[in-house]
Amino acid sequence: MTTINHFSSGDTAWVLISAALVLFMTPGLALFYGGLVRSKNVLGIMMQCLFCIAVVSIIWAVFGFSLAFGHSIAGGILGNLSLGSMSSDHTKIPGFSHLTISPLAFGVFQMMFAVITAALIAGGGADRMKFVGFALLIVIWTVVVYVPIAHWVFSPQGWLARRGVLDFAGGTVVEINSGFSALGLAVVLGKRRGWPKEAMVPHSVPLAVVGAGILWFGWFGFNAGSAGAANSVAVHAFLNTQLAACAGVIGWLIIEKVTTSYATTVGAISGAVAGMVAITPCAGFISTLPSILVGLIAGLLCALAVRVKFKLGYDDSLDVLGVHGVGGLVGTIFVGLFATLAVNSSGADGLFSGGGVHLLSVQVLAALVTAIYAFGATALIAKLVDKTVGLRLSPDDESIGLDSSQHAEVAYSTGQSQGHL
Repeated sequence: MTTINHFSSGDTAWVLISAALVLFMTPGLALFYGGLVRSKNVLGIMMQCLFCIAVVSIIWAVFGFSLAFGHSIAGGILGNLSLGSMSSDHTKIPGFSHLTISPLAFGVFQMMFAVITAALIAGGGADRMKFVGFALLIVIWTVVVYVPIAHWVFSPQGWLARRGVLDFAGGTVVEINSGFSALGLAVVLGKRRGWPKEAMVPHSVPLAVVGAGILWFGWFGFNAGSAGAANSVAVHAFLNTQLAACAGVIGWLIIEKVTTSYATTVGAISGAVAGMVAITPCAGFISTLPSILVGLIAGLLCALAVRVKFKLGYDDSLDVLGVHGVGGLVGTIFVGLFATLAVNSSGADGLFSGGGVHLLSVQVLAALVTAIYAFGATALIAKLVDKTVGLRLSPDDESIGLDSSQHAEVAYSTGQSQGHL
């Protein structure tokens, strides 16, 4: 006997396509990160990203999805195991009675968010992490950090969601979370050998550009897919994502030109990512012109933020905090300022749309709580891992590089002598 599910086939297809686009972002991130590190560490950082796809997907399917979106326990801190192991398409997701798509399609889409958030953290400890240590850290981090924050914000029963926080596609859950988690990891790991006195320039800018292009492509699924349907909100999110990315490029290049007299390719792709990070929480809540403004401001502020690490002395190798953490903060605050019911009737009006300060205050609360929890919990997990299996490479292995010391491989067999660039 065939069971007929009353889901929209069009909406379900769009969300499944979007899930595939979001998954594609993680190999794109591997290329982006791979181009930005030194040649001796290319495969090491790529392996970390690929490992996140494997292990986080399994954790999410077995119990992570249920803990993030199941019925709330402990006052909205965490979900229970009511959704099982993603084995049934008939189980209703608490608070999502409005869904027109398959519950499993929603779960798969959210799975890819968990995957790339975990992979982003690798950038904070690039060039100096043991693979085994990183693997254990990600397993614990997914359960202890990502899943609870996802419940707080994305589940309608989460304690922040009940207070009215709006996060369209992960400004808190993905961006602020990854940025401040990367900071916690970087602080525990300590600086790379030779940093900041030794120049550690990207070994392949073209590779990073290709990765950024894949991220840009996948981000349309990330944001527009978060509408949960092929509707006008998805169209707004798609357009806003493009405009914010373009404005982010301009903002970052302005800072570069003013401060160094040069506009760089790495700056352009970093600005695009910063713009897309910032539009992520507000893509389906704000109108067109504010999306350009949020991208521009993110490009400006993130370009300035990446310079702060040299003054404060923390070695966030690939600037996850400066781009994702700061960009996520900008976008989350922008929701409280520019959100409008004219774009999304499921949202709210922000301060400049006549909604008063309530939404803005909730957005600030969510941003602060996420940043503090992500930083503190990740630092504690990193310390635990370091005391058990070890997290930091030995000086000799760090000198040799991740590729050879951790994986017995080299990215460029004809360029062995350039392994210490």
